[in-house]
Amino acid sequence: MIPLPQRFSLSDGRFAFAPAMRLTGPPDLTALVRQELGDLGVGWCETSTGEIPALAVGLDPALAREGYVVRISADAVQLSGGSAAGVFYGLQTLRQLLPASALRRAQGFHDWSLPGGEIADEPSLSWRGLMMDAARHFMPKDFLFKLIDLLALHKLNVLQLHLTDDEGWRFDCARYPLLTSVGGWRPETRMHAQPTGDGTPHGGFYTQDDLAEIVAYAARRFVTVVPEIELPAHAAAAIRAYPALGTAEPSTVLNVEDSTLSFVFDVLDEVLAVFPSEFVHVGGDEVPPGPWERDPGALARMRALGLTDAALLRDWFMGEVGRWLSARGRRMVTWGGLDPRFAPPNAAVMSWQSIEAGVEAVRSGRDAVMAPASPTYFDAYQSESDDEPMVMGGLTTVESLVEYAPVPPSLSAAEAERILGTQSEIWTEYLPTPARVEYMVFPRLCAFAEAAWRTTQSRSYADFLPRLRAHLPRLDALGVNYRPLDGPHPWQRGGTGRFRRPR
Repeated sequence: MIPLPQRFSLSDGRFAFAPAMRLTGPPDLTALVRQELGDLGVGWCETSTGEIPALAVGLDPALAREGYVVRISADAVQLSGGSAAGVFYGLQTLRQLLPASALRRAQGFHDWSLPGGEIADEPSLSWRGLMMDAARHFMPKDFLFKLIDLLALHKLNVLQLHLTDDEGWRFDCARYPLLTSVGGWRPETRMHAQPTGDGTPHGGFYTQDDLAEIVAYAARRFVTVVPEIELPAHAAAAIRAYPALGTAEPSTVLNVEDSTLSFVFDVLDEVLAVFPSEFVHVGGDEVPPGPWERDPGALARMRALGLTDAALLRDWFMGEVGRWLSARGRRMVTWGGLDPRFAPPNAAVMSWQSIEAGVEAVRSGRDAVMAPASPTYFDAYQSESDDEPMVMGGLTTVESLVEYAPVPPSLSAAEAERILGTQSEIWTEYLPTPARVEYMVFPRLCAFAEAAWRTTQSRSYADFLPRLRAHLPRLDALGVNYRPLDGPHPWQRGGTGRFRRPR
């Protein structure tokens, strides 16, 4: 099972499913059972006078919100959760206790059975996420549905959607239609390691109806979709669409005029209407100072604010965005922290540079999500073999993720409380298709899920590997193009050209 439950014990005997079974519990919880176990071919009866097997679901206020307890005997399965989310995670545990074939769609009734015993489980962290970069290469809506299903199976609960970057703008904004009609498309793609482009146009975007559908689909699986609108750098797509947003010289950085802040607030106003999440990610990283240091408007803004450093102008800009979000009941999260003079009190830090940067953030009184590039960036190579397809660089192995500890033991109990959770990231510069994304994400996401769920338990690769081998048939049943543990299939190696790792 992945992630391994916190506490479990096995007993003799098994619970055998029947073609007709009694299902009891509140309607919203029994609906979850039908949603998650509906492909088993079982006829669920909410009332029955016969002696048929039973599955009972309910709430227990003594449990943690996402916690659950499952008791399995020969006669019945009892599942209690601290909330509907806890019941949902208990159902994921039941799905993983069944054979891998039980995850296939509409396969009809088989002799399904569960081992007897008791499982008591709850997550260590409240934010357990994956960032999906749909800006560098657009990813179709149906793939996001599949990804959400896979997150839920592994008890992950956040999908951060990276919707804008230099390469493309994917959020359809009614007030600024050129963001997608111009900024959502490019004539070709040039990889960092290639001197020329591929000559193939690329683009796409999500309508607000698309995104509302994605948000609703995820909510039914207790996954929160956190939008990311990258500011003030990584903004070349927006500037292509509306050149007045740029600086005096061509750059990928927004200017700091009042009109540009109004543009940002207009866009975010539409973002908030689609995404109900508490957190809104607004980037805030990798802002080169040069364009502002040579821009008359930026220099005037710095003088008016009494700033001598363009880096502090970035902090002021992000602070304005954060205060705007706070006034609307939302919380800003950024890649890295801000100067305390400008950061709103409720702003959170997503620490990608290192674990140490996250420690520094929480010790300064900020909430943090641990997302260190090593080992949570999945655009790194999975091995040192030349057979791996070309990606950005670096190395992240399954073993390194099993050993990853998102909450450093050096933190005090009060400091550790400020670690909201942890997140993995998949950047798509070199990943033009869902199949290539799946290859880079799986099975590494399985190991990450274990690290995110069980942060206080010691973990070993020797313990994890047999469970991962047993888990891979589930990925097969779900049609995931994962990387085999002994190396890529021949058709996954990227062939020749831009996706082939240089020898």
